[in-house]
Amino acid sequence: MNTLKQDIDKSDSLHLSELVSAISTALDMTEGQPIGHCVRSCWIGIHIGQEIGLSDQDLSELYYMILLKDLGCSSNAARICQLYLTDDQKFKHDFKKTNGSLPQALRFVLSHTGLQASLSERFHAIINILQDGGEIARELIETRCHRGAEIALKMRFSQKVADGILNLDERWNGTGLPSGVSGDDIPIFSRIALLSQVIDVFHTSEGRHAALEEVRSRSGTWFEPDMVEAFERVANEDKFWAQIKNPHLENIIQDLVFPTHDITVDEDYLDDIASAFAKVIDAKSPFTHGHSERVMGYSDLIAQQMGVPHHKRRWLRRAALLHDIGKLGISNSILDKPGKLTDEEFAMIKMHPVFSVNILKNIIAFSDISPIAGGHHERLDGKGYPHGLHDNEIDMETRIVTVADIFDALTADRPYRVAMPIEKAISIMDDMVDSAIDSQCYKALKSAIKEVSKLNASLQDTLAQVGVKETI
Repeated sequence: MNTLKQDIDKSDSLHLSELVSAISTALDMTEGQPIGHCVRSCWIGIHIGQEIGLSDQDLSELYYMILLKDLGCSSNAARICQLYLTDDQKFKHDFKKTNGSLPQALRFVLSHTGLQASLSERFHAIINILQDGGEIARELIETRCHRGAEIALKMRFSQKVADGILNLDERWNGTGLPSGVSGDDIPIFSRIALLSQVIDVFHTSEGRHAALEEVRSRSGTWFEPDMVEAFERVANEDKFWAQIKNPHLENIIQDLVFPTHDITVDEDYLDDIASAFAKVIDAKSPFTHGHSERVMGYSDLIAQQMGVPHHKRRWLRRAALLHDIGKLGISNSILDKPGKLTDEEFAMIKMHPVFSVNILKNIIAFSDISPIAGGHHERLDGKGYPHGLHDNEIDMETRIVTVADIFDALTADRPYRVAMPIEKAISIMDDMVDSAIDSQCYKALKSAIKEVSKLNASLQDTLAQVGVKETI
């Protein structure tokens, strides 16, 4: 099948709560947490919010803040790998169980730093962390929190939601990060979210009693004592714990927080959400900065050259923006590896389109673009991955994104090489026509490149004529 798909009707009543709940599973993957962590934390947090008397409006904003608490989590993944010489996902998963005490911090550093590195590399990494541990922690958390708050605002959430994300790692006694604020100066959403997060981590791994014991031990240091007491009252209800394991928990929370209606997401809002979440994806690695937006731009140029109608191009732009969402589930120790990948590592890389499909197919608004995300590494000759699809099994939309993706990969820096000049990239892609890439899509790409080059040259001439010497 190599023709463009017919339009797919979308519901006019897509609600923001459904969309954000589904998207949160991608954040769970990035943090190395069991799928459903953000949703379970939300369930816990909403009950604490109700117990302390938050208004309905505050509960609805708290809902979004907790589900999106890890929006900035991808932005420090590469740095963690670089500093600790380790798998960022396991690091993040295990770090969430530490209480910040010096003995635990020391044990964590020794047990998670450079285990696969040479003895010399491991020694230097540990010494660096022990010497500059406070500044390193501040840098990692500050990057994460500021980035998450920034993306939340781009997704049109309130300043209150953004501030909740920004202050997620602050502690009641002022020993948190990034600013060291304390007590009531910490936004209440942040206080609830941090407490809820710790409860879920310990409940999921060790059970109900371990979770209660852990938060009690941190009362007055990490957590507001009155809030811990509020949670203890909630925790007395067996139904509260039973529902956490309900496979439809996200629907139960939505009915609880939005009994009548929630914000309806229109097409413009969907565009904004796709664009904002692409920044989460691209922040995973310094080598993918701007990748999704560039692939979106190239895909749109190709589609325009091929005469694809405007409304279909809009749909295709979203697919291009989110095509690599599955990379959030891959460790940066593999994504950013400068040398040759082992067979096991390459097998993991080949899973990212599968992860993309698994995430997108459960998001109503984006389920129809999941085949493109899952197929952008397939080849016409059947030698691609993950399924080895052949010519007539690959849709035209997927072929467009594949050409755009390859062109950007060749013309951008990668861990194992510097960016290629456009001429060299074109030369390489010439040899891929009809084996890896579609000739019609490739012809459209080259035509688009020529048009952009002509426009740029014309603009340079115009600027020169008016005495502007800077180049674009």
